[in-house]
Amino acid sequence: MSKVELQPDETAENLLRRFRKKVSESGILRDVRRRRWYMSPSEVRRLEKKKAMRRVRRRQRQEQWRE
Repeated sequence: MSKVELQPDETAENLLRRFRKKVSESGILRDVRRRRWYMSPSEVRRLEKKKAMRRVRRRQRQEQWRE
């Protein structure tokens, strides 16, 4: 749970900005979005494998570009 407290002479906008930053850094929203619908373990593995292949291809393209 992310928690921020109002500091002296802090505006509501600054407080909200700090809260949003803390929530995004903690990954709470990412986790909630991921768990919104049930995914079978096999589907999770398939998606993770697909993400890994994308990362590998991206790294290969970056290495080719650097050469």
